Amino acid sequence: MAGSKTFTKIADHFRERILSGDLEPGTKLPTNREISGQWQVAAATVSRALQALQVEGYIRTTPRGTYVADDPAWTLSARDRLARVQRVKSFLADGETSRVTAAELIAPPLYVAEIFDLDTGDQVVRREWLAGRGKTRTVFAVTWYPAPFAALVPDLLNTAPERNHGLSAKVLETTGRTVTHARDDMHARAADAREASALGLPVGSPILAGAHRWSDADGVIEYGEWCLPPRFTIGYEYQS
Repeated sequence: MAGSKTFTKIADHFRERILSGDLEPGTKLPTNREISGQWQVAAATVSRALQALQVEGYIRTTPRGTYVADDPAWTLSARDRLARVQRVKSFLADGETSRVTAAELIAPPLYVAEIFDLDTGDQVVRREWLAGRGKTRTVFAVTWYPAPFAALVPDLLNTAPERNHGLSAKVLETTGRTVTHARDDMHARAADAREASALGLPVGSPILAGAHRWSDADGVIEYGEWCLPPRFTIGYEYQS
């Protein structure tokens, strides 16, 4: 799907210009129509790229246009981002029990199809699960994998709780894939009805939501979305 690759390239283009300082805080970006013309893509493709940058904190949109954020996020290197994602997943699994509520091969939503660069009608593995300590629900998550992985790693379609632990590591070992690039994004927002129900919260409660993406030269290996209830903290340690 050429559109999904262009969507990623547009986001990467502006992200790199912002991080390099080429586009300083407060700089106004070209209009969606101008970007569409420069890249020869549909306006919807440009909108998806800019929406991703806005969620990541690099830009802000006003009635007068789109601008580089006053305090744009500074991302880590690919190696540091991978280590950070692994630390997050380790934290979420530490001392918790999980319950898998769905494990299936399905036709994905459009944005997931674009992430995996799929054609119309292609399927992916979708796993939905809850984790908690005692009666407290600590995370609600959905993880997605390429459909061919289901034959190589049957546990991807297994809903037994004990099969959920260490599944990402099993996928990498069995498929022989190695994560060479990782990205994770987090932002605070209000819980929608589905997230609130899963976490046992009132609709609109504040949550920390995140998404991670693991990939190599052959494409995306794992894409995941998760959310945490209030009063939880994720910390990182950095060593030189």
